[in-house]
Amino acid sequence: MRAFVGFFTSKKIYDHVEKLQEETKNFVRGKWIEPQNLHITFQFLGDISRDQAVSVMKNLQKVADRFSPFKVQYRSLGVFPDSKRPRILWIGVSRGGDLLKRIASEVVQLNRKAGINPETKPFHPHVTICRIKDVDRRKLKNLMSRYRNTVFGEDTVDRVAFISSSLTSVGPIYTVVEEFPLRRDTS
Repeated sequence: MRAFVGFFTSKKIYDHVEKLQEETKNFVRGKWIEPQNLHITFQFLGDISRDQAVSVMKNLQKVADRFSPFKVQYRSLGVFPDSKRPRILWIGVSRGGDLLKRIASEVVQLNRKAGINPETKPFHPHVTICRIKDVDRRKLKNLMSRYRNTVFGEDTVDRVAFISSSLTSVGPIYTVVEEFPLRRDTS
């Protein structure tokens, strides 16, 4: 099973993504992410066995029990790997980013014990909105500059999900295998 651990955004953010898609149609060619697939990835797991999947789900329950729901604010645009070779266009996270990093770190640490090695790239909270095939880099740089302080909405992170990913000719199909509500009571 090909899978990852993540959090799906609400549909509120997609109005902004549609506007960006329209605004960039003359200088960004690529695959825009469908509204139902917008998410934050805590850990990409790759192809894992059934036993590993069971371990991951047990780990996610432990992580979910340690955190209370919290708000995140989506803000600014960026690219991976860098502005000279932009391949991924993303919306960043301002408020709530530190808690997202803590959740990702705990997920990775627990899953390492299940034999799942972490990616070599450090976790950077973001929502991928487009996989870029070709772009006018100068116009993209101007776009990112214009949206540097733009807020694209908020969400309440109240769960982590174990998600399977099936690759198809029309793009990935994500299926939530199981969700784990954040539960810790702060009172």
